[in-house]
Amino acid sequence: MIVGSFAMISNRQTVFSAFGFLVAMIGLAGIFALLNSQFLAIAQIMVSVGAVVVFSMLTILTVNAKEENLPHEPNKTKWILFTSLLVAPFTLLLYKVLATLPNEFVQLETINSKIMGKVLFSEWVLPFEILSILLLSAMVGAIVIARKSKRKERRRS
Repeated sequence: MIVGSFAMISNRQTVFSAFGFLVAMIGLAGIFALLNSQFLAIAQIMVSVGAVVVFSMLTILTVNAKEENLPHEPNKTKWILFTSLLVAPFTLLLYKVLATLPNEFVQLETINSKIMGKVLFSEWVLPFEILSILLLSAMVGAIVIARKSKRKERRRS
């Protein structure tokens, strides 16, 4: 996950950043699998890897950002290191707080995927559909903006 996250942040090309995002999401699914939560691992692969990454890759390839249109960021590495050092103490503090919490979740009974699916598609259908419409409209908006800039470039030349 760390390698994928670093690749996502550090790559200048958006396609390679999306591949880094893909690696990070697969790593997160692996962590869910190691924690013996197979439903979350499969849901992570289906939703994040199967839908969001493919959706963002389609948008990136449709927009087709060129090297000259990308912003010039001379201090990008310095900012990444600075923010990492800034966030590290808070991450360590959060880890220590969570490690000292009582382990009450062990006493809860496990929820199988049938119950989770029934709840997801009965009580949470509206938020699920709103999110899918939001993602679709973001992709269409990115394509429209990219097409407008290409038309302006053609008119100028």
